[in-house]
Amino acid sequence: MTTFQGSIPAAIEQAIKEKINDAVVEVQGGGGHFEISVTSKVFAGKSTLEKHRLVLGAIAHLMAGNDAPVHAVDKLNTKVPS
Repeated sequence: MTTFQGSIPAAIEQAIKEKINDAVVEVQGGGGHFEISVTSKVFAGKSTLEKHRLVLGAIAHLMAGNDAPVHAVDKLNTKVPS
């Protein structure tokens, strides 16, 4: 079972920021379903698939197992800062 401190949205945000240092992260949702928006310079020149793999890879541990706190990312928005 995955353990973490605080709320699930906070755990998602923390995990993404650990993987993508300059990330600005917004997480909404609950009940296992979340919408995530991430802005980072790391995304420059990457395809949508590559961007999504970076973010989902960062939270994979929160999505693993039958008792996972994150069941679905219903919407994932990745962008480069302007």
